Amino acid sequence: MIEIERKFLVLSNAFQKEAMGKNRIVQGYLSSDPERTVRIRIKGNKGYLTVKGKGNSSGMSRLEWEKEIETSEVEMLLPLCEQSIIEKVRYDIKVGKHLFEVDVFFGENEGLIIAEIELNSETEAFEKPSWLGAEVTQDERYYNAYLSNNPYKNWMEK
Repeated sequence: MIEIERKFLVLSNAFQKEAMGKNRIVQGYLSSDPERTVRIRIKGNKGYLTVKGKGNSSGMSRLEWEKEIETSEVEMLLPLCEQSIIEKVRYDIKVGKHLFEVDVFFGENEGLIIAEIELNSETEAFEKPSWLGAEVTQDERYYNAYLSNNPYKNWMEK
């Protein structure tokens, strides 16, 4: 139940032609406390409840617990969520032996594109595609829980 994940900005839309599939995601946070986030999500036609713990010093590893729930339950809980709802399309791209998940954000976070890769260890090597930009794993501004309370559009206005 430990998630090891690295996050990167994306330089171009070139990843789209490499995608094996994509899903629309709508998610909100019942708690965005960095010590324990509680998220609800509809991904495609499935619903999920996820609890994540605080990240370690590298920002790569943290406890994650997830349970599939009915989409009707997610829809019922969405109005209880903090601040804004995250809307994005997630593309799945296989690069070498790893899977990158590239999120293209909409709504309040329009213009932001982030790639994530889950690893088996923090030191695991992986192939970096040409469209992968700067790593933002340790920058909490790029966590979805942060984005739900501090939308990307507000950063661009400053």
